[in-house]
Formats: sequence, C-alpha cells, structure tokens
Amino acid sequence: MRIWPAIDLRGGQCVRLAQGDYNRETVFGRDPAEMARRWMDEGAECLHLVDLDGAKDGRLTNREAIAAIVAAVKVPCELGGGIRDENTIRDLLDLGLAQLVIGTKALKEPDWFRAMCRQFPGRLALGIDARDGRVATDGWLETSETLATELAGQFADEPVAAIIYTDIARDGMMQGPNFESTRQMKDAVGLPVIASGGVTTLDDVRRLSDIGVAGCIIGRTLYEGRISLADALAAAKPTESPDR
Repeated sequence: MRIWPAIDLRGGQCVRLAQGDYNRETVFGRDPAEMARRWMDEGAECLHLVDLDGAKDGRLTNREAIAAIVAAVKVPCELGGGIRDENTIRDLLDLGLAQLVIGTKALKEPDWFRAMCRQFPGRLALGIDARDGRVATDGWLETSETLATELAGQFADEPVAAIIYTDIARDGMMQGPNFESTRQMKDAVGLPVIASGGVTTLDDVRRLSDIGVAGCIIGRTLYEGRISLADALAAAKPTESPDR
C-alpha cells in the first residue's frame, strides 16, 4: 500500500480543513514547494495535492503553487480540485502531474468523464467524497442522493486510474478512518482504491493495508507530528505471516 502525504492548497498556502469546512482552516506552511520537498526527503514515493479554492470555485486556482511543487520534487504527484474541462486536464498533465482526480464533474456528467477516461487512459482518478454513504460535490458544499458505491460502479469498466475515497465525517477529525465503508468501496469495484480521511495512528495504516486498498492519503496527523512519514511507510507494508 502506498502512502500519499496530502498537500492541500488554499490561497497559495498549505492548509488543512476540518470535515471540509472552509471556516475551520489551519495553515501548516506558506511555501507548498518546500513542504513537498520535505515529504520527498522523508521518503514519500508520491504526493496528493488538492486545490481547495478550485474545488469550491469550479476552476483551477492555485496553478502557480502546483507548478512549483511539480518542479521541486521527483516523485509522482496527483491533483484534485476544480478540474472540470478537457483543456484543464491537458494543461495539468503537460505540467507534469502523474494523474488527476475528478469528482464533481464525474457525478454530474458521467458521459463526459467516460470520454475523458478513454482519451487519457490511466491518468484520471475518480474522486468520491461521501457523507453518510452519499456523494458530496462542489468542495463538499453539496450532498447528492447518489450512493458512493453506485457512482463507483458506473465506471468499473472504464480505464480509471483509481478511486480516491474520502469519508468527509472523518476528514481532519483525527478519529480514524471509516474502515467498513472503505472495505465496501473496495469490494464494490475492481479498481484500485486510495483511502482518505481520518487516518490518525499507525494502527489505522496497518488496518487499511490489511483491507487491501492500494493507497492511503495522510494529512493532519503528519503535519501535527502524531506519526512520522517513515513509520507510516513501514506500517503500510504487508504483514508477514506464515499463512500468507
């Protein structure tokens, strides 16, 4: 299981939100590229970037900070937030991002997302942010009637890079992930699932690894020093046992 340190961008700075609430922001760094280099130097094999302004406003906003991060590190970076059209997809892939996460537009225009997946096979991930099992959109400001597993199932046969699954109730709350909903998502589709939201302890990392998800995004707990990236990377390795 891969560990993806999260870099959430708002106003060109590195921040974290509690439960996606834009009024509950903590600034963790004013130089996102420096933060990215820090995680790479500590052993990160990949980075998860989010344009929070973009997610809210529906258009890419923190492009300068994103470009600086990509230029500063030598590990794959994925980005989500405000990616709603083909030109933005092309621009960001040309910028050097490894894959892009699309959520709101995939829910609202599934045929468009299918077409984009076929045009950029293996480069687009489906971002599913769920509140009480239902998909939230527009920077988590709106909640739809669509079940998270139903949305995932719509694209199970497309060349989707992964599903980035976030349980909003747990995000930034340091209460541990929702293991059951994460397991249900993994079992619902034959696509790699990257879990996000609430990872707080090394045991959380181990449990997600045992569930069999492909990756785990960690934010606040790394920034607050509750666990180290090195320990998280070690915990993500498969448990050795005679039965395996």
